[in-house]
Amino acid sequence: MIKQIINTDKAPAPIGPYNQSVKANGLLFISGQIAMDPATGNIDATDIEGETHQVMKNLAAILAAAGLDFSAVVKTTIFLTDMSLFTAVNSIYADYFTGDYPARETVAVKGLPKGVNVEISMIAAG
Repeated sequence: MIKQIINTDKAPAPIGPYNQSVKANGLLFISGQIAMDPATGNIDATDIEGETHQVMKNLAAILAAAGLDFSAVVKTTIFLTDMSLFTAVNSIYADYFTGDYPARETVAVKGLPKGVNVEISMIAAG
C-alpha cells in the first residue's frame, strides 16, 4: 500500500500530530475540519451557519488539493456539541452536494477543539 500525504495552505494547518488528509488505495481520508480560517488560524464565525460554511470551505480546499470535489465524497462524519444545531448544519451541508449524498452519521460530543460547535471529517474516492 502506498500512502500519500496531501496538505494545502488553503485549509487550516493541523493543530496536532496529524495531516489534513491521507490518500491510500484510491481513497482520500480527510481529518476533521473546524471553522478555523486558514489565513489567520482564528475562529471568525459568530454563529453555527458561519462555522459550517467555513468547515465546508476548508474541506473543499483539501478535496481540491487532491484533485477532487464534493461529488467524490463517499462518507462523512459530523460532530456537534449540541444536537439542536443539527437542522442548521444539515441545511448548509446539503448545499455543497448535488444529489448523490454520501453516507453519513452525526454524533453529539461534549466538546470540540477551540470551542467550536461543529467538526466534519470525510472519506472521498478518487
